Amino acid sequence: MGEMENGNQEAALDLASRLTQDHHQSLKLWLRMLSCTVRIENEIRSRMRATFDITLPRFDLMAQLERHPDGLRMGELSKRMMVTGGNITGITDQLEQEKLVARVPDAKDRRVYTVKLTDAGRLTFAQMAVVHEGWIAEMLHAISPEDKGRLIHLLSHMKQHLNTSDDKKD
Repeated sequence: MGEMENGNQEAALDLASRLTQDHHQSLKLWLRMLSCTVRIENEIRSRMRATFDITLPRFDLMAQLERHPDGLRMGELSKRMMVTGGNITGITDQLEQEKLVARVPDAKDRRVYTVKLTDAGRLTFAQMAVVHEGWIAEMLHAISPEDKGRLIHLLSHMKQHLNTSDDKKD
C-alpha cells in the first residue's frame, strides 16, 4: 500500500472516529438535558397537585394567558403549548368551570373564541407563580449564578440554531 492510500485511510478513520464521538456526545447531551427536564417537571407536577390541586398543563395555560392580558385564541394556545386543540379545549373547560378563565367570542368571527384570565384567575395565578418560582430556585440552588448565565446563553444559542434549522426545512 502506498503512502497516499495509507494517508487516505487514516484520514477516513479519523473522520469516522470524530463523527462517532460527536454523535455520542450529542446524544449524551440530549439525554442529560431530557433527564434534568423530566426530573424538574415531575417534581413541579407533584408539588402543583399537592399544594394547589392543579395540574401542570392548567398552570401552563394560565401562564400563557398571564403573558397576554387581551387573551389568546384556542389555536394560538394550542400552538404555544405544543398540544392538540382537544387538549386545550379540555383544560379551558376545567378552568372555566372554576371561573379562572372566560371564553370571549371574537367580535369579527363569532365562531372563534379568545380565552382570557378572569380577575380571580389572575389573582390565583399570581399566587401560584410566586410559589412556583421559589420551587424552581430551590431545585437549581446548587448551580452558581455564573453557570446559570452560561447555561442560559448556550441553550439560547442552541434554540436559535434549532429554529434556524426548522426554517430551512420549510
